[in-house]
Amino acid sequence: MNDKRLHEYWMKNLTYVGILLAIWFLVSYVAGIFAVNALDNIRIFGFKLGFWFAQQGSIIVFVILIFVYSALMNKLDREYDVHED
Repeated sequence: MNDKRLHEYWMKNLTYVGILLAIWFLVSYVAGIFAVNALDNIRIFGFKLGFWFAQQGSIIVFVILIFVYSALMNKLDREYDVHED
């Protein structure tokens, strides 16, 4: 792969990582810590939404983001022909 394609590949990878980390930050810190009082007015299965995000939501979202990153990178690897057979 030439340097230009390698740079494009790396920049797309960094874009994916940045977006996914921003989502994780919003869910775990903003929803789970900073906005917990506002979210506590909403209930899911009898639990306050702020409590749910702080205790379970951020972990579940993190695991989902791992699968999303894996799928995005597999697609990117195939696009730039650096995938494993």
